Amino acid sequence: MKKSYNLLTTSSFIGLLIGFASSLFAGNPDRAGQAGATELLINPWARSSGWAGANVAGSRGLESMYTNIAGTAFTKKTELMFARTQWLKGTDININSFGLTQHVGETGAVGLAITAMDFGDIPITTVDAPEPISGTFSPQYLNIGLSYAKGFSDNIYGGMAIKVITEKIANLSARGIALDAGIQYVTGKNDQMKFGIALKNVGPRMKYSGDGLSFKTPVPSTTQNTTMTVEQRAAQYELPSLLNIGAGYDFYFNQDSIKLKDNRITAMVAFTSNSFSKDEIKFGAEYGWKNILMVRVGYCYEKGILTTDTRTTVYTGPTAGFSLEMPFGKNKSTFALDYSYRSTNPFGGTHSIGARINL
Repeated sequence: MKKSYNLLTTSSFIGLLIGFASSLFAGNPDRAGQAGATELLINPWARSSGWAGANVAGSRGLESMYTNIAGTAFTKKTELMFARTQWLKGTDININSFGLTQHVGETGAVGLAITAMDFGDIPITTVDAPEPISGTFSPQYLNIGLSYAKGFSDNIYGGMAIKVITEKIANLSARGIALDAGIQYVTGKNDQMKFGIALKNVGPRMKYSGDGLSFKTPVPSTTQNTTMTVEQRAAQYELPSLLNIGAGYDFYFNQDSIKLKDNRITAMVAFTSNSFSKDEIKFGAEYGWKNILMVRVGYCYEKGILTTDTRTTVYTGPTAGFSLEMPFGKNKSTFALDYSYRSTNPFGGTHSIGARINL
């Protein structure tokens, strides 16, 4: 009875994802570049970005809140994480992220993730005064995500998340919400085969509002020096929805069951269908030694990326990263350092460094 319930739940969940996807991605390529809140497409975490985001089927813990929310269900107890990203080095734009996941119940986990973009202080200019005048302003992009994931069986995991989006400059702001949903399936003698599907950034349109949309203008057909305040209408914009589908396999090189996972190579592949930009194919591989040292590489391909004349993204494809994870305490807790690099042209690449604590 329980297996039937799990199968029914999983089938319904997959059907829901496919139903949403069929309505979202029925558009045409001419919509490219028309979405807003595109900071939702930037991976702020160091581990998964080293894979080029290919680990849709194998992401685990807090970082799964970006790749596939179902992976947070693998949280054993408590995970804390902080990451800082130098986005397109040379632009002086930084991304700070913090989050935690907590195991609840028998197979569930709740999560919280906060991501903020720091653009620094920008000099104030106007149409009439194009040169910087006294004063600066700093745009604020802030995303807060809350998630819940659950293991429906030893093989099937699913989850959902809601994200609150805030974008703000000196005199304009926009707020919105987005939903993520995902599922992962693991199988094989040692759970070596992994499959995953995730739907991200589904939500209502956003719209800017504030004093920045108003201006004063003289009242026509009057003899007195009379002015009135006119407020312009802001256009609504859609969120950059996408669908991730991925698979992976673990290769072990030891036959001894005790040392089976001492030497591991994991291969991952994922396909991303973007509703407002080019589709992507992502490849990734990771070597792991005793769950202490992990080294990974990845490549993200999209149409036209191989030549400068046809490339429409600053990223050139290759990524790399590593993790060093050390145990401490009597409860087998671990502390880890993560790093990733994403190649760009121009600029000096995107660098991410993070710290994780698993209690």
